[in-house]
Amino acid sequence: MLWKLLMRSQPCRLCSFRKMLSAPKYRPFLARFTYTTNSQPNKENQRTVEKLHKFSVDIRKIRRLKGWVLLEDETYVEEIANILQQLGANETVVASILERCPEAIVCSPTAVNSQRELWQSLCKNEEELVKLIEQFPESFFTVKDQENRKLNVQFFQELGLKNVVISRFLTTAPSIFHNPVEKNKQVIRILQESYLNLGSSETNMKVWLLKLLSQNPFILLNSSAAIKETLEFLQEQGFTDSEILQLLSKLKGFLFQLGLRSIQNSISFSKNAFKCTDHDLKQLVLKCPALLYYSVPILEERIQGLLKEGISIAQIRETPMVLELTPQIVQYRIRKLNSLGYRIKDGHLASLNGTKKEFEANFGKIQAKKGRPLFNPVAPLHVDE
Repeated sequence: MLWKLLMRSQPCRLCSFRKMLSAPKYRPFLARFTYTTNSQPNKENQRTVEKLHKFSVDIRKIRRLKGWVLLEDETYVEEIANILQQLGANETVVASILERCPEAIVCSPTAVNSQRELWQSLCKNEEELVKLIEQFPESFFTVKDQENRKLNVQFFQELGLKNVVISRFLTTAPSIFHNPVEKNKQVIRILQESYLNLGSSETNMKVWLLKLLSQNPFILLNSSAAIKETLEFLQEQGFTDSEILQLLSKLKGFLFQLGLRSIQNSISFSKNAFKCTDHDLKQLVLKCPALLYYSVPILEERIQGLLKEGISIAQIRETPMVLELTPQIVQYRIRKLNSLGYRIKDGHLASLNGTKKEFEANFGKIQAKKGRPLFNPVAPLHVDE
């Protein structure tokens, strides 16, 4: 549940973080060549427009999205379209790709062919590759650092990651391929050393590492120093080696991306809010690792939201996982439970917890129990004659 909530309920931190990392600060497809614009400002290249019309591309969409590509003197509309068609993309798919990623037409065909070879080596067939390009055209047409990307792909394969996982990295976490391969190797080494230093065996290390990378490839964007600093801080807080591994597994490595100051602030706030000792706080964190993940403003908002619903601090301490829910979800669930006469503030918060599917299943059980008759009127009566 925590993983889903990290991904869904916190766009303000995680999603914005991902966007920040994956959004290039440059025009990535222009890395292998230079370009010039027409001497007359804002004058579209009519040859480019005509060629795009030939492939049924909606020029209005391109003008709205990235009209600058229509001003370029040198474009490769036919060449890029032919590459896509050779892979099996039909006219509709080609038009859709060019409309959503107009930058493709200023990419060097040579660079795009090299990209195709790399991506194709990770896909089962050309049909799968076309689907990937259709879903993630911007990732495919980012042709900068191709040699570095190849070396990173080879490194991930040597680690034991499956091709399907590596292709997912290329589409959803392209920023990790801009890292020099030595930088990625260094982070992997520190993760391996940390795992062994926390008392685990080398036998389980590979499985643990591959699972961690699969769940959160952005961990490679951290520095070795930040990883060490975070682990040392947790040890200073009294967490045992096994407990730290437990936290890393539950938080999918996002712990390293938070920053030490953020973790310190969250711990300090939680300790004051719950009026608990260091030992008690540690137990709360182990029950609800989100106490480390969420920032102070978010924790404060969620605690205040629960208090407004009549829920006590003691109840939250007993079931801290309720803090994984947004105030809106809490209000909705409390209203549903109230409709059955179930007063959450007088009972245990477990009925409030869980994913949407888990809550609905639990709600159904409570509803069935409330609607069940005290006796079955059609059941035979067993009486003595």
